[in-house]
Amino acid sequence: MTTIDFLPKEERTKVGLIGFGKTGRAVAAVLLMDKTIDLVWVVRKSRVLENRSVPEFLGIDSDEDGSIHWIEDVDFETLQENCPVDAIIDFSSETGMDYYGAVAAERGITIISAISSLPENRLRTLKLYGQSTKVLWSPNITLGINFLIIAAKTLQKIAPFADISIMEEHFKTKVEVSGTARKIAQALSYNEDEILTVRAGGIIGVHEVLFGFPYQTVRLKHESIAREAFGNGAKFALKELEVRDPGFYSMEELMGELFVKANSEFVTTPNLTPTGTKSYLQEFKEWLLRIGR
Repeated sequence: MTTIDFLPKEERTKVGLIGFGKTGRAVAAVLLMDKTIDLVWVVRKSRVLENRSVPEFLGIDSDEDGSIHWIEDVDFETLQENCPVDAIIDFSSETGMDYYGAVAAERGITIISAISSLPENRLRTLKLYGQSTKVLWSPNITLGINFLIIAAKTLQKIAPFADISIMEEHFKTKVEVSGTARKIAQALSYNEDEILTVRAGGIIGVHEVLFGFPYQTVRLKHESIAREAFGNGAKFALKELEVRDPGFYSMEELMGELFVKANSEFVTTPNLTPTGTKSYLQEFKEWLLRIGR
């Protein structure tokens, strides 16, 4: 959250949430607690809870409507006319964008997609929407995971000779390798078939990158303690996108620029500038800004 902790309802960023499963409910709870955001409505595929409100269902005292709608009962264009929003946060499924995507892009509504895995054709569609509005896609929108990716890429750049292993742990019934683990593997040019998996109990999600050096080991590990972590990541993306131009963004890109600012003091020493046309600082910044693109 910014330094502004409260805004009158009419000045808040109006948000619609697609999907209201376990993660969607946790995200909704986080959004309701932020008084710079107004959760206007939720759309879900089930008729259960239709005509109820999110604050009522979650037992949260709130001045926000948070009305719950069945996706088959109202089309997005009508919903936007009656209950307009500035941004959509999607925690549904890969087909969720079929409901809102074209209209949202046409009307300049920000799209934040937190679907864990998207086929290439769906990703192309999101990128196309990014020509008209602000679009972000993240298979794991938690702040911790995306910092882990940036840190891992940085360490790999520093020590490309180190051995790397990627491990992930999830609840027992999860069959496929997590989209987050695959995203980490892609970022590090790591063979996805070598990702180590553990399935046990009700583990929400643990991801770890191990760097093996000759005389030391570095472990970068992220554990999701509660699904509300996804809500904090969605809020971060929402706030960062507010000051950006239309385009297609990733969490690593948004966080990478902050990484540059946080570490610029370490690369301003004149004797770190090698011979050549570009300074070390400029090259370092350009590389970091490419992370996630």
